[in-house]
Amino acid sequence: MSQPSTLRRQLLRRKPLHAFTAESDGDGGLRRTVGPFQLTMIGIGATIGTGIFFVLDSAVPEAGPAVIVSFVLAAVVAALTALCYAELASAVPVSGSSYSYAYATLGEFAAWAVGWCLLLEYAVSGAAIAVSWGQYLNDLTERLFGFQMPTAIAAPPGAGGYVNLPGVVLVALCSLLLVRGTKESAAVNTVMVLVKLGVLVLFVVIGATAFHAGNLHPFAPMGIAGISSAASTVFFSFIGLDAVSTAGEEVRNPQRTLPLAIVGALVVVATIYLLVGLVGVGAQPWTAFKGQEAGLSTILGDITGAGWPAVLLSAGAVLSIISVTLVVLYGQSRILYTMGRDGMLPSAFRRVSPRSGTPVFTTLLTGGFVALLAAVFPLDMLADLTSMGTLVAFAVVSLGVLILRHTAPELERGFRVPGYPVVPSLSVIACGYLLYELPLETYLLFGGWLALALVVYLLYSRRNSRLETADGSEAPVKTST
Repeated sequence: MSQPSTLRRQLLRRKPLHAFTAESDGDGGLRRTVGPFQLTMIGIGATIGTGIFFVLDSAVPEAGPAVIVSFVLAAVVAALTALCYAELASAVPVSGSSYSYAYATLGEFAAWAVGWCLLLEYAVSGAAIAVSWGQYLNDLTERLFGFQMPTAIAAPPGAGGYVNLPGVVLVALCSLLLVRGTKESAAVNTVMVLVKLGVLVLFVVIGATAFHAGNLHPFAPMGIAGISSAASTVFFSFIGLDAVSTAGEEVRNPQRTLPLAIVGALVVVATIYLLVGLVGVGAQPWTAFKGQEAGLSTILGDITGAGWPAVLLSAGAVLSIISVTLVVLYGQSRILYTMGRDGMLPSAFRRVSPRSGTPVFTTLLTGGFVALLAAVFPLDMLADLTSMGTLVAFAVVSLGVLILRHTAPELERGFRVPGYPVVPSLSVIACGYLLYELPLETYLLFGGWLALALVVYLLYSRRNSRLETADGSEAPVKTST
């Protein structure tokens, strides 16, 4: 066999579906300790970050009161992808998320590239979230105690400081909790998610008392273009639902639990967002949102004439960042674990502690890398790059549904996308549209990231893949120990 044909075979080989089942059900791997409610909370915790507390300040000036329609459009796009995730998660219930789905449908290098996209999504977004924690923590301590940490240790270089110490501490604590055990981490996350949901529900209840229909006129002062622009702005508040699929090997009855949690998280998030958006634009004129940096707390302060809403909303933002950071670190460590088990990364990545049932090395390495980014990098410039990685992963999942329905129609699925093939096709188109809207420099950076992925694959991963054998056939895949 010539070298070009060997390389082509390596790039395109797909992991057999039976191998996924054998790995997830084998001994020495991750433990199934998470139930449907806790898994739903993981999805909500990863999705509802600080964005909803402040997104109206930028979205309402773009669309006016019609931002409600923008939320609906963004929810529809998110739902298209979430339904595709639900089907693939029920058919291939492993911890690799869209990396594993691509491995089963598009081939090894496509899976490797998607894995790198996911690492970009989780690592950079996790670090960016951790960077902002010091800011929100300072805001809360200032309101409660009249005290703030010095900027030198509360912000990274480029943002007025030397090192972002609060971000490092946050990532370290979340990493140690994840090392302790998935069950314990899921329980802590559930408590924090319920608290921040309570804060948002309280905003809706109090804000509704000041609702005036007159504030909804004119409804769409910026027209269709404004609604579309605002939809792109608020769409990224829905990113995070894919974190549910990274728990595929740690949930009980995954074929039922995974799609239930994905759809359940989407319904809760979309409902909360729509209510917050509706109450927000009904409680004050849409022109008042421009330059209103304090977000929801300003609206509550104006309604109540008191200072406690700002404290409450600041506390909600602090808890949101903790829960999002926890789930981001969890998701990335599970993706790295799966890539290590496939031989795409060194074997240390697939080692599981017999005591806690968690990939300790992978979790600590992930935490250390994210903490380093949070400590010394202002990551605003990489926000669009993170979005591109996320959208590519979303599009691959939707393509995976189309391909797997054709190549494995008999495969047992706990959930099937309704409206097939229209829904997954629309999901691909929607992701493509949002990708098209990203700036040129993002494409250049993304191209460089994929070029690095190609180099690592050619030098290491293709030769160490567990599908690689001397004669080029697919090797049996054993469970990790």
